Amino acid sequence: MPNILDIRRRIRSVINTRQITKAMKVVSAAKLRRAQERALSARPYAQMLTSVLKSLVSRAEVYDPQTGEPRHPLLAQREEKNVLLIVVTGDKGLAGGFNSNINKAALRFLDSKAGKNVDIEAVGRKGRDFLRRRYPAAAVRSLPLNEPEESLEAEPEPTPRVAAIQITGEHIGILGKLEFANARRLAENVISRYCREQIDSAYVVFNEFKSVIAQRLIVEQILPIEAIGEQVVRLVEEMTEEEKKKAKEAAISAGVGMRAGEAAGEQAAAQFGTGQVDYIYEQAPEELFRALLPKYVSTQVFRALLESVAAEHAARMTAMDAATNNATDMIDSLTLAMNRARQAKITKEIIEIVSGAAAM
Repeated sequence: MPNILDIRRRIRSVINTRQITKAMKVVSAAKLRRAQERALSARPYAQMLTSVLKSLVSRAEVYDPQTGEPRHPLLAQREEKNVLLIVVTGDKGLAGGFNSNINKAALRFLDSKAGKNVDIEAVGRKGRDFLRRRYPAAAVRSLPLNEPEESLEAEPEPTPRVAAIQITGEHIGILGKLEFANARRLAENVISRYCREQIDSAYVVFNEFKSVIAQRLIVEQILPIEAIGEQVVRLVEEMTEEEKKKAKEAAISAGVGMRAGEAAGEQAAAQFGTGQVDYIYEQAPEELFRALLPKYVSTQVFRALLESVAAEHAARMTAMDAATNNATDMIDSLTLAMNRARQAKITKEIIEIVSGAAAM
């Protein structure tokens, strides 16, 4: 039978742990609300940009009428020999299987590209640490944080490869206070390498967030652009029913909405490119199309980062809710064990007193 003092000490320790996990759950719930708002507020711009590009496609000669070749390099499709993979994880742990699931999905994708050269851009400390233990780094670069637009420099020339799969970029700390400028810099680097034919395709693996109970782990192709406004998913992993149930319980207890509302202006933006109206553009449609297509790639990268941040907070909120519940169950179990030990001790003392009185 355990000592009563030891059991009480364990109960106090678990109570302190429960207070920490409960506080972390509340913090994650608050951050999740803000992340949801940011993701929703970014949708009208992305939807309108997509609609404008769709409108321009019907008014500009995107493909050469004689050869059929695309006139924009981001539309060019070639044999896939060199691949770029952007792995978006979190900078912190205590988020359940959020980071490990993304890392596993990245490994499955890398296995599917066996025999090809793969460059990895690691966004987030957890993914960077995981990939560092498996693949070498070559000319690792990081995003400049909070630097003005004018400070951007031309991309350096490619360095010799050190392995078929290598890490070429590490971007730590950009998700804590995510800015569009960071996503734009990352997208510009990818676009530059694609236009120089250093890579033949680009993918991003992240946790797509629609709501607390509607998330999926996907590998999305961002280059080459096959169809504007259509998501090209190469790998997908849905939430299980058990995970949805736990996320729902955590959201209800934290007071977080389980379904994200529609952003204002999305419906009007969706009708922009398909409306039977002859829009008048100030510049030539071809010129506008060439200028806006890189911005379209930047918005795709920014959307992936935004949704990954929201998904991470949702995963941490769910994990901390489960930890809090487990701590409560452990406290109840230890309290029951302490009461039994105390009752056994009292019974033993009574028996000793009775036996002593009977012996006199």
